[in-house]
Amino acid sequence: MRGRADDVVLCVSELATNALLHGVPPGRGFLLRLWLLPCGDGVRVEVHDSGDGVPAVPLDSGGSDEGGRGLLLVSELADKWGVTEREPGKVVWFECGVPAD
Repeated sequence: MRGRADDVVLCVSELATNALLHGVPPGRGFLLRLWLLPCGDGVRVEVHDSGDGVPAVPLDSGGSDEGGRGLLLVSELADKWGVTEREPGKVVWFECGVPAD
């Protein structure tokens, strides 16, 4: 997993930041879960929050704004990512596999 450690850390940072900024109503928190995939093939990270809305990759990433590109980074760095509904809120997750030797 060492070859993907920077990717995983950046994706975790982006999803946690999104949860804090957009998915956590006042007085609530978020949950971060990390699992090793079967056979040690990589990791799955989930960020559970209680906020409304479904996050999406922005269509226009060419602007000069410093924010708003977190999910674009996740979509480029992770092997898979998605959003699952839960009550209340949602789970935003990603998976990164181990690079082949």
